[in-house]
Amino acid sequence: MVYSWDPEARIARFSTTADRVKVQHLQRDPRAALHVQGGDVWSFAVAEGEATVSEPTAVPGDAVGQELLGMIPQSGRPEDEAAFLEELVAERRLAIRLKVDRLYGTALDIDG
Repeated sequence: MVYSWDPEARIARFSTTADRVKVQHLQRDPRAALHVQGGDVWSFAVAEGEATVSEPTAVPGDAVGQELLGMIPQSGRPEDEAAFLEELVAERRLAIRLKVDRLYGTALDIDG
């Protein structure tokens, strides 16, 4: 799963489709954890917290669509952003936001 990390807000964001089981699980119980494997079997990080699930993007370029576009690093942005935003709507993509309360592991490159 691809994610983006906002260290100042301590939020991990994910893009997924509305029909995924994980969406139903998080809507029922927002507690979640993200495990990120490091360069070897002994290197990892875990982020725990409560997740919120957005509504699916409904109109190309709406707030959710812009949030999903914002998860992509500038160097990886699509050349045709309008077509990309239309595709997000067609796929019924939404944003999952994990507000991290606890962060631990052996591969943390953070302060505090």
